[in-house]
Amino acid sequence: MNATVRRAEATRVRAKFKKKDIQAAVAGIRGPVSFNRSLRAYTSFKIGGPADAVAEPADVDDVCRLVRQANAGKIPFFVVGGTNLLIRDGGIRGIVVNLAKLRAIMEEPGHVLYAEAGVGMPTLISYAIRRSLAGLEWAAGIPGTVGGCVVMNAGTRLGEMKDSVKAVRVVTMNGRVTDIPASAIPFEYRRARLPKGIVVGVWLQLRQGIRTEIERVVKDYLHYRRGTQPLAMPSAGCVFKNPPKDSAGRLIEAAGLKGLHVGDAEVSSRHGNFIVNRGHASAADVIALIGKVRRAIRRQAGVRLDLELKIVGEK
Repeated sequence: MNATVRRAEATRVRAKFKKKDIQAAVAGIRGPVSFNRSLRAYTSFKIGGPADAVAEPADVDDVCRLVRQANAGKIPFFVVGGTNLLIRDGGIRGIVVNLAKLRAIMEEPGHVLYAEAGVGMPTLISYAIRRSLAGLEWAAGIPGTVGGCVVMNAGTRLGEMKDSVKAVRVVTMNGRVTDIPASAIPFEYRRARLPKGIVVGVWLQLRQGIRTEIERVVKDYLHYRRGTQPLAMPSAGCVFKNPPKDSAGRLIEAAGLKGLHVGDAEVSSRHGNFIVNRGHASAADVIALIGKVRRAIRRQAGVRLDLELKIVGEK
């Protein structure tokens, strides 16, 4: 057995946790907890192996307790909620945190909305439209949660999350709540450099608008996305970052790779930078297809495609 294989085997051994330790880490959590749970239902790809435990904290206090207890037991945790995510077929060891119960939205003076991390972006946009608040039109059609969109600095051709963020509320690794102004957060392409912990809420600075005009922009952009992207099929959004002064989708289409597939994972015929799950794709299928696309583009165009997709979990 060579050194690389030994290191891989050692990592797998270290990644195993006793059930009693995981149970201690989630003890007293008021939200539901399940064990050895498939993660397919928690990703837009509808792909993913099992988690040792999935916890759904009832509120921010529950999140604080979970973080403290997990750290005390040295049990890792991972938050689901974004769309640019592929979970490997071996699943995730430790605790997967689902913030779906954190779904409060509050309007504050000065055209500011505070949304908890589990609020879906479509819900938040609808809330803003009803109050004639503009500034979130760029997010039309994004299915992820507010928290996930902050962490990945989600964006479209109309804008990014950083354009709207005023401040972010985070439960840090010591289990305490801290509020961080946007000016203190380095936002990058599809990433926000936040302290380790769990985003539980965000303040969004919007502006007064005209409801009919906001609705028109959202409707027009949804129409555009439905016409150019495979929104009706399970996917994780754009797989690759756009290279400088070019488009990953254009490169993939020009290389004739639309329709290329491995198992039930397929490069979308509608948009080259989307890989879709045609029904029973595994993470291994998607990863193999990504490799084929990257090699073809490197060979034909001399361009290295970097992943926008985040791949996590065990093989």
